[in-house]
Amino acid sequence: MNLIKLIKILLNDLWIIQFFKLQSFQTKAIILNILSIVFFSIMVIFIRKASESLHILEVVFFRNLLAFIVMLPLLTSTGLAAIKMNNTKLFLMRGFFGAIGMLAGFTCLTLIPLAQATAISFSKPIFITIGAAIFLGEIIKARRIAAIIIGIIGMLVIVQPGVNSLSFGIMLAIIAALAHSVNALIVKKLTLTDSPQAIVTWMVIILIPITFIPAVTVWQWPSFETWLYLWGIAIVGTLAHFSWTKSYTMAEITSLESIEFIKLPIMALFGWMIFSEIPGTWTWIGGSIIFLSTIYISRREAKASNSLKLNHEAQEPKF
Repeated sequence: MNLIKLIKILLNDLWIIQFFKLQSFQTKAIILNILSIVFFSIMVIFIRKASESLHILEVVFFRNLLAFIVMLPLLTSTGLAAIKMNNTKLFLMRGFFGAIGMLAGFTCLTLIPLAQATAISFSKPIFITIGAAIFLGEIIKARRIAAIIIGIIGMLVIVQPGVNSLSFGIMLAIIAALAHSVNALIVKKLTLTDSPQAIVTWMVIILIPITFIPAVTVWQWPSFETWLYLWGIAIVGTLAHFSWTKSYTMAEITSLESIEFIKLPIMALFGWMIFSEIPGTWTWIGGSIIFLSTIYISRREAKASNSLKLNHEAQEPKF
């Protein structure tokens, strides 16, 4: 009996797992989505704590190396065939933009309040929509253009150019959002040719050497306490990714989008309790504006996708 099967047997005996199994698909999806948000939020805390004694370049490297170690039991149970790479060029591009997004995203978490970084991250769907129009030739109609403009206004409310100087941390948060948006577009194309497990696994494998090179320039061995934070980043990050992915296989994306906003109060609470950070009023207002615009964009995209699917089905010959 391998380790994965043993863990599954042990987990099945827990009452909370039994309770979860009794729920509807929609309720399960909501629970898993909330769990992913909590896990991601905890990971952010570990990133901030680890970076207090270890350079952020090393934190990024160890995040990928240890995540790969965490995933090894799953790889041994599924075999190498499950991670076959069919589009090498896109995988390498994803690794490049993934490295930029992770380096910028991790670094900005050490420079600006957690709530502010979270609010800016809500802009990713806006950048994805713009990128899809430029690189994938997708058509953006007037209502979605208006939603994009409103979302950009929300970003300006947070950043307040002309009132405050544009800090390095805010610029990194925007760069991270842009890089992750490009990554999302690449993943959208990869899902047509490669399995989700391959996409996740190769992302980590490619990032290990890419992030190791800059980490060597500032290398120092982590202390025992820092090792705990680094392992926490890897384990909690893997749980977050699994919960998030699984939730979107159980329910429509549009039904889960509204839950994403709880990231802001959760990160604001963690920032206040652990780092004595109090988010400003403009962060809340700007974050709300961005979030509402992205919700509208997501719902319009889902509606357009459903209409396209219905039209395709209507045009299929009936026998």
